[in-house]
Amino acid sequence: MALFAFVINFASNAQQRSGAHSTVARDTFTASDRRLVERAIGATCAERTRDPQGSMPIDEMQSRPSLPVNNPDAVDGARRADRLLPATRKLVTETIIKLAKEYDLYGGAVSRGKINGSVARVQSVRRVKPDVDARDNASVVLREPRTIEFGTIFLAGLRSDEAMISVLAHELTHIASGQTNSLRPLFKAIARRAATRTGLRIQGQRAEELGCDLVGVIATREFINQTASWEPLPRRLARAFEHNCVDDDSSDEDHLSPRSTIRALFALDVSLASELVSETSIGQRRIAPAAPAITLTASATGF
Repeated sequence: MALFAFVINFASNAQQRSGAHSTVARDTFTASDRRLVERAIGATCAERTRDPQGSMPIDEMQSRPSLPVNNPDAVDGARRADRLLPATRKLVTETIIKLAKEYDLYGGAVSRGKINGSVARVQSVRRVKPDVDARDNASVVLREPRTIEFGTIFLAGLRSDEAMISVLAHELTHIASGQTNSLRPLFKAIARRAATRTGLRIQGQRAEELGCDLVGVIATREFINQTASWEPLPRRLARAFEHNCVDDDSSDEDHLSPRSTIRALFALDVSLASELVSETSIGQRRIAPAAPAITLTASATGF
């Protein structure tokens, strides 16, 4: 990572995503878990096709012509990103600390200092800047970590709050790690578990991308917990992954392929896969808004 001008891209052509769970959680990954993960991948991508707010897959974004900043869909996406950025900063801060504790990286004073310094950097991000030339990418410049540059195609293609939070959280996690790579131990721990469970090669930059994606998924799940909706829970969960439901499932040296990313995420957090699959199988559970209070009154004339 260059010290002064290293740019991290969340790109459809770079195809980055992530996932993991806890070293103090489940240490086993069974054949049954593996089957569950594959079912969850299928359920996620099937849900994308049914959902009016389903995300555009990143290979499809890549094939689209550039969108001007004033394109209505890009404008809607930019407004969504601006609206969600404050909540996402808080979710990312909480998620990084949670993961550091789960991976036993928050115990000593030095470790805590690095993590706390990381989450402080998240709070410096105040702006999402639409960019025509960025197209289907989002990125941050680590020497100027106050702005997330967001391609207009990407803004238009992420059609839900859940999808937007997953990407915003990814970029904020890059900023949290910063030029000093202070989250590298956490990224490496996540990558080791993912590699063990999936057989994928996850080293170097791939580990960071995976760690950033994990934070995005966990932040999105917590957002769902905190925001009531009549929409089915599996639909809202699926939105955190749907941009990876590609036909062209290619990878590069720095990034897992999109579908391998979904696989790693579900393998590392099997409870998410179980929740998504079981809810789509046995019914559409919702996190419902609280019912308004009902006041009964009686007229003077009675019944």
